[in-house]
Amino acid sequence: MTRDPIRSLLRTTLRRGGSLALAVLLALSLVLPAAPARAQSRIKDVADVEGVRDNMLVGYGLVVGLNGTGDSINNSPFTEQSLIGMLERLGVNIRGETVRTRNVAAVMVTATLPPFSAQGTRIDVNVGTLGDAKNLQGGTLLVTPLLGADGEVYAVAQGAVAVSGFSAQGAAASVTRGVPTAGRIAGGAIVEREIAFDLTDLPYVRLSLRNPDFTTAKRISESINASFGSPVAHATDPASVLVDVPPQRKADIVGFIRDMEQLRVTPDQPARVVIDEASGVIVMGENVRISTVAIAQGNLTIRITETPQVSQPGPLSQGGQTAVVPRTDIQVDEQSDRKLAVLRTGVSLQELVQSLNALGVGPRDMISILQSIKAAGALQAEIEVM
Repeated sequence: MTRDPIRSLLRTTLRRGGSLALAVLLALSLVLPAAPARAQSRIKDVADVEGVRDNMLVGYGLVVGLNGTGDSINNSPFTEQSLIGMLERLGVNIRGETVRTRNVAAVMVTATLPPFSAQGTRIDVNVGTLGDAKNLQGGTLLVTPLLGADGEVYAVAQGAVAVSGFSAQGAAASVTRGVPTAGRIAGGAIVEREIAFDLTDLPYVRLSLRNPDFTTAKRISESINASFGSPVAHATDPASVLVDVPPQRKADIVGFIRDMEQLRVTPDQPARVVIDEASGVIVMGENVRISTVAIAQGNLTIRITETPQVSQPGPLSQGGQTAVVPRTDIQVDEQSDRKLAVLRTGVSLQELVQSLNALGVGPRDMISILQSIKAAGALQAEIEVM
């Protein structure tokens, strides 16, 4: 901002009866840049309430109604046994008979049982083939019990399978999009058994951090204590924060957890570089720092091109023959134009990225550079290779 607007602001503030100090503060607020605000998150986004969790369910069933794209009975004996057993329970005996149907597929059914799910609640299920079925499109899942880790039945699934992928083929070509051997049934299972969990009997609430960290756990406890005005929370370890339920809030434990989850904290994160060598993805945290180091990057590239030419005898020549003459072109690129680049100590993440990009290297070369900087002891961060 120029001087004239600042002087105008000072005169206007003083003319309206404001003090000189107020005028100076207003002027400084226009001149000085605002301090960057650190990202804050709600406690419910960085921690979970212990005991309030999902449960995995799994079951084995049959999908019928396929248009010749099901399991081949000869290659999938479990499909034949399941089909015979199901028909016997329905009063049909086919033991000893030859079954040649291709309209049935054996599948595994999985679902997630949310916490506090009551009887009669519907949940989504996923279906995937076990045998050599080609497509589940148009199929219907028969009644399938879904078991928990304790072997008890918690839900029963049935319904039409929705498949997002498709497959088509002709005499000489075929095309497949997505995964036609897996599908989903929205609201396809009904909860038959509840998992008992009584919040009103809890003497305390334990928060489990999704990313364990001493600093984050301490900040969460300090935020809770400052909000409720008493030392009700304390961090027991980097992954847990123990919160005592105040006597006046025991009758409204849900409201107490709601108020606590809405508090905001600034999560801390370690200096870490995550590298996925398969895809060339590099993710660096905010706190990644390096010491002063010089970097030069270059590869020796040799390109060999074969361009054979045809040599023919001249017109009216006697005894000449057509011959193929080899022609080879070899080019060597030593990338001698690559210079040493110096990264000074304590640079920020943005400066580190800009310096590495200035070298003109791709993601895979950058992976090697980061690993070399770490080997030299100049990278103050943990490298995690996926």
